[in-house]
Amino acid sequence: MVFTDFLFYVLATILLVSASRVITARNPVQAALFLVLSFFTASGIWLLLQAEFLAIVLVLVYVGAVMVLFLFVVMMLDINIDKLREGFWSYLPLAGTIGGLMAIEMAMILGNKYFAAAPNVSRPAAYSDTAAIGHVMYTEYLLPFELASVVLLVAIVAAIALTLREKRESKSMNPSQQVIVKKADRLRMVKMRSESEVLPNDQADKGDAA
Repeated sequence: MVFTDFLFYVLATILLVSASRVITARNPVQAALFLVLSFFTASGIWLLLQAEFLAIVLVLVYVGAVMVLFLFVVMMLDINIDKLREGFWSYLPLAGTIGGLMAIEMAMILGNKYFAAAPNVSRPAAYSDTAAIGHVMYTEYLLPFELASVVLLVAIVAAIALTLREKRESKSMNPSQQVIVKKADRLRMVKMRSESEVLPNDQADKGDAA
């Protein structure tokens, strides 16, 4: 066994343990931290597979942005963990069935000849895996990539529509009515007497008071 094989088994063990702790940890902050550990370990495995670009993107995007946002949201919200865990084990049969089906599907896909171990081919010094990924993504897999982007766009719009709550006290404006408005509709000249002007009745009232 070479050192890379030993390192792969160590990282794979850490990945499996941390991934299991993500769904079994009672504290959501601890679960998020275990998920960060899972991402770091997966990036290490990708480095062993000489996929440096994917490993760096996983660390920068998920660990550096997504998981930091998750941690802020989890720590700022007052979550009642005991109430959320009520009836947790009642979903175990359904979750086990779905997980088993997913495991069977992954085994069928990975058992295909297209996922067989490729021979160790030496790459030239100017070879870029980033350019290779971009070439394959935007040529052979352009349609699936566009479909995935459309699905993500629909998910974003649906999330905004579900969380948006209209405030009844807010007043909406009609731009077309604002454009066609005239000065006479908004401005009215009112003639009022001056405050310094003293009427005769006021003078008589002052004389009686004296």
